[in-house]
Amino acid sequence: MAVELAQSGLAIRVSFSRGSLHLSADIVIPAGFTILFGPSGAGKSTLLDCVAGLIAPDEGSVSVANETLFDSATRINLPPEKRRLGYLFQSSALFPHLTAKQNVEYGISHLQQAVREKSVSQILKLFRLESLQSRKPAELSGGEAQRVALARALVTNPRALLLDEPLSGLDAELKNSIIADLRAWNAAHQIPILYVTHDRAEVDALGERVITIDSGKIVQQGIPRTVLDAPRQHRLAQAAGFENILEGTVKEIRLDDGVMRVVLKNSTTSIEVPLGHAKPGDEVRIAIRAGDILLALDRPASLSARNILHGTLKSVEQHSVTMICKIDAGALFEAHVTLSAARSLNLQPGRELWLVLKTYSCHVVE
Repeated sequence: MAVELAQSGLAIRVSFSRGSLHLSADIVIPAGFTILFGPSGAGKSTLLDCVAGLIAPDEGSVSVANETLFDSATRINLPPEKRRLGYLFQSSALFPHLTAKQNVEYGISHLQQAVREKSVSQILKLFRLESLQSRKPAELSGGEAQRVALARALVTNPRALLLDEPLSGLDAELKNSIIADLRAWNAAHQIPILYVTHDRAEVDALGERVITIDSGKIVQQGIPRTVLDAPRQHRLAQAAGFENILEGTVKEIRLDDGVMRVVLKNSTTSIEVPLGHAKPGDEVRIAIRAGDILLALDRPASLSARNILHGTLKSVEQHSVTMICKIDAGALFEAHVTLSAARSLNLQPGRELWLVLKTYSCHVVE
């Protein structure tokens, strides 16, 4: 199966070192969406540049549909314009003096006029740009400009598509609309799409498959729910939306129960977490999502959750439709509740509360 994927998809095996970044990747991107996810500085954009031919890796190979684009051993290194790859950046990078239509047809200007007109007409219709085709970039909104840039990348009929945080800065409705159009296009073309982001919401909206990268190394691969709901590393946990990263020391291991107890740093508070590769006395980090913490005014009883902590509400702040609560329970925890829950509990600084955490909501990270 791996051989079949390599022949039909985008096969990347590269290493590259510059300054403090040491990139090493050996992955195969099949047809469909693959998300490359990681914190800033992890090497995501550098990896895309290696694939696109903007950077020459120190060694390794890149191929698409079984055609070699780069191979250090045989000294093959096709220039970017010969690779037939689409590449879209965070900035639309449209030509300011050309209309939307002229920008889209720029990459296929070598084709016969009839063929060019048909291709441009189809892509403008698919991305709902027909009414905007005579406008110049300065007359387009951010979302419209990215639609034009995406249409320009796709009208060339690329063999693979590289997207480097193309929807950053757009609101959720615009993102979802552009993603839907891109899905519709790829349903007909079935090419590998490598999509870089550090936005968990985009991963959830797109993610057929996710590859996590940190400090230039591939960390995990798989479906987003499996990979990002149980991140292995501290920085990836933060990027994946785990608001609580707590340090502690392993106090007890219970092999029969598959759990261990961790005493939180500078505290007598301890919590039960899933068994990890640790022994008593080891220092560990625990990642917990703020939305996985329940709050109660009275001590709960008869629960399956093993962590019930007493604390004091230090602050509460409204962000959109979420109330962000900071609670001192030996360590400082952040919990998110709805507006109605905050009203019902009459959440005010100084209020004593009980925190409820399921064991499997607590993830041991490196």
